[in-house]
Amino acid sequence: MRPIDLPRTESGHAAPITHVGLRNDARRLASCSYDGTVIVWDISDPALPVRSATLRHRRLVNASAWNPAVPQLLATASADKTVALWNVPDDGPATLVNVLARHTDDINSVAWLPDGERLICVSEDGRATMWEAAAGRFLREVGSHEAHCMMVSVSVDGMVATVGEDGLVAVSDPDLDGEPAVRRYDSSIEGCAWSGSGDILAVARDDGAVDLLSKKLEHLRTIEVSTSAARCVAWSEDDTRFVVGAYDGSLHFFTADGELVHRVADARLWPRSVSAAGGLVAAGSFRSSPHILDFATATEIAGPAEATHGPNVMAAGGEELFIGCDSGTVVALAHTDPAEEPRVRLLELTEGPILSLAVRDGVVYAGTYAGHVVRYDGDRLMSEQLGAPLPSLCFDGGLLVAGTYNGECITLAPEDLAVRERRQAHGGSVKSLAPLAGAGFLSAATDRTVAGGGFGDRATLWEHGNLVNAVAALGGTVAASASRDHTVKVGRLSRTPEGTLRADGVQTLMGPDESVKCVALLGAPEAPFVLAGSYDFGLYVWPVDWNAGPSVLTSGQVLDEFGQGLSCMAALDDASVAVAGWDGRIVVVGHTAGDDLPSVRRSWWIQELVGGARAAAVRRAK
Repeated sequence: MRPIDLPRTESGHAAPITHVGLRNDARRLASCSYDGTVIVWDISDPALPVRSATLRHRRLVNASAWNPAVPQLLATASADKTVALWNVPDDGPATLVNVLARHTDDINSVAWLPDGERLICVSEDGRATMWEAAAGRFLREVGSHEAHCMMVSVSVDGMVATVGEDGLVAVSDPDLDGEPAVRRYDSSIEGCAWSGSGDILAVARDDGAVDLLSKKLEHLRTIEVSTSAARCVAWSEDDTRFVVGAYDGSLHFFTADGELVHRVADARLWPRSVSAAGGLVAAGSFRSSPHILDFATATEIAGPAEATHGPNVMAAGGEELFIGCDSGTVVALAHTDPAEEPRVRLLELTEGPILSLAVRDGVVYAGTYAGHVVRYDGDRLMSEQLGAPLPSLCFDGGLLVAGTYNGECITLAPEDLAVRERRQAHGGSVKSLAPLAGAGFLSAATDRTVAGGGFGDRATLWEHGNLVNAVAALGGTVAASASRDHTVKVGRLSRTPEGTLRADGVQTLMGPDESVKCVALLGAPEAPFVLAGSYDFGLYVWPVDWNAGPSVLTSGQVLDEFGQGLSCMAALDDASVAVAGWDGRIVVVGHTAGDDLPSVRRSWWIQELVGGARAAAVRRAK
């Protein structure tokens, strides 16, 4: 397993912050990141966080947990499938104490039992396991889910709560045999937290609500938080208040009775994690350092120091490639002449991440994490809040289509971004849209399906074994998709006599041993090439032989390797595709008729493009 290799920053992380954990005394804060590091901050003065230690995993870090009995002991959980134990003293270097045996899948969350000796780990494979931490000894399973287990919380009296994408909430006593108490929901549950007394369990629902439950999982109260998913919860120490992080980009502060007292909306926030201790709240960020707020007043005490420019999405328009970044900046890169220095424009659209892009007639349309579409033609116009993050955009005829985290497709008028129509298109987040030549579009979602057709007349083309990250089209005749099930699918498109879109001769292409994140097609429809990028840092290519039929299982060839997972692709024309990785590297892959395979033709770094453009702007200003 190759380790992440990202450019380091002086101010903190080089990529968004996935998790925050305050120590019980509120003097130390651990932040975990996509850059593969955990930074421990000295927040003795919370207004002036100071980096005191940097801990490294080989892949992104999902969670951390401070030991309740030994304050300087920190557990960290990573997508490298390990949990590491670190000694982090207040007055000396941090040292690695132990690494628990490799798990079978990414570790999503960890929590200590009150004795400070045993650790609960939950992972993508649905398992919840208990370990004797110091010895690294597996003790037993304490629960299981039918889908990804997302979070674990342990109460002050040792009750273990786990939640998952299967909608299951389970509570058990690890010291007793017997079946756990369970409660099932129709929506995914991604966050949970016991109150300080251990009497109430708060669960964050994917439909935007938070439920307060008793120890036996009896329903106490439902609090409607957001139109988008509620992701995480943390309690004040006296159990009088709790804070919810939601995918509307906000923190919502409630009394225990469910009264909303504060709402903090900040485009820089990534509220997939919140933590509370000592009257403070810490929250994740798309930038280099976490947010620290006062719990009582919700005022910010310290904020992120520096933007990160990880590329999330690309779109081609005219002679420019548009790259949407975590920082809210869109980089417009003129890519036509290899002999020239790159010509770069920076479009500052928002302070939060750009998740999706579409370009038509020189006008840029960007979908944001906060749930807005931004239109930019020199002037900036923002749509109403559409209810959830917008992972995908494309055009269908004269209308702009936005795909949402809630599974909706929404059409908007391009000139004023007025909403025309909304439909529930999928049973999960619409991760990717791709226009078809002429009319119609493809959609891919976390409900494992790929669909195609017009806005009101769609048909499922095929299904994967796990969520679908991306879909691509070559004209209106070939489609390909990339999935977390480690495969790529490709098929020919045709129409039934009734005009419904269908897929023929679908082939499954064997991908790497990790999730396949992005996909593109190039070449001629009768003999196309499929490009795909993976979380294993590899760029893969498959020549498609339609004569092989649907039974073929072929492995891709590695064209290139990046320093982090690959994030997105965009076809520049039928013979070239732009590819981006979260390490900031952008390459153009091209194919010349007669060559066996495409090859990498050009390469840039997003950090250098942004830095160079800003330096040039300063020089012009002088």
